[in-house]
Amino acid sequence: MHTGYHARIGKAAAIPINPSSPVLSFSPVVLPAPGRPVDLELRVTVPSTGDALPIILLSHGHGRSNSLSSLEGYAPLYEFWAAHGFAVLQPTHPSSAFLGLGAPEGQELFWQARAEDMVRILDNLDAVEAAVPGLKGRLDRTRVAVAGHSLGAWTTSMLLGASNTDPRDGSTWYKPEPRIKAGVVLAGIGNGGADISASGKNLIPFYGGDFSKMTTPALVVYGDEDAGPHLTIRDADWHADPYTLAGGQKDLFIVKGAKHGLGGISGWDAGETLDESPERLAAVQRMTWAYLKSQLYDGDKSWLEACKAVDAEIGRVESKSS
Repeated sequence: MHTGYHARIGKAAAIPINPSSPVLSFSPVVLPAPGRPVDLELRVTVPSTGDALPIILLSHGHGRSNSLSSLEGYAPLYEFWAAHGFAVLQPTHPSSAFLGLGAPEGQELFWQARAEDMVRILDNLDAVEAAVPGLKGRLDRTRVAVAGHSLGAWTTSMLLGASNTDPRDGSTWYKPEPRIKAGVVLAGIGNGGADISASGKNLIPFYGGDFSKMTTPALVVYGDEDAGPHLTIRDADWHADPYTLAGGQKDLFIVKGAKHGLGGISGWDAGETLDESPERLAAVQRMTWAYLKSQLYDGDKSWLEACKAVDAEIGRVESKSS
């Protein structure tokens, strides 16, 4: 019998989830943004029914695709999360190839503006609700999470409390967002300084990340085959740094055999995914959903049950409280 999920998700099917519902996706929602190069556009994806919807802010990466690094990408995540009860709000950041904007010196990849986009969305939830038919009054503003992939994972880390000291001039950025209660860091950027490769210093010259004050609860997800010499001199475990170097309650999901695409999270059948796997993708979908559900709802057992169910051939989980 057809379950609504890919026939090849394999052992990931054992990771429990709640019943799914049809979703509604609406874009673009346009928020006026004085001082930004262009107005802020976002996609809003929600379950077709239900109220008091918890919110996930989703930050896209900076991949080489023409469109996935925008509100047009990450359908495998936003569709799944929405089908299982979340409202997913995802902007097109100024760094998107879709916009073709050049970032000022010191703001390469619009790294600060990406975090500011998420704050702007939270500041304008009334306008978001008003713009989407049938959404008014359905968002639970007390339950907000953030998730991001690659460069979007750094955006996520900053909102969770990571700071950045630009190695060129010593200026520090530290602006945690207190309305965000939990996060998911997907294939994130690790420690800076001596761990950055020569090409990395050219690609992200602003980067001097410090995770020591990133105390908001977070799940860090990375693939054990995600080596990135274009950014770091270290192996795949560099992506675990937002877990190992951060304080507070943190969890880690290491996806076996995964590369930077984590099985295909950035888009269906996307050419930039070097490790496409319905099973791997399903595991990431289910584990991230379970983590956020348990973080946002006291007493929820979804994460505990997911950790017990995940097969060692798919990946393994670690956790720490300080």
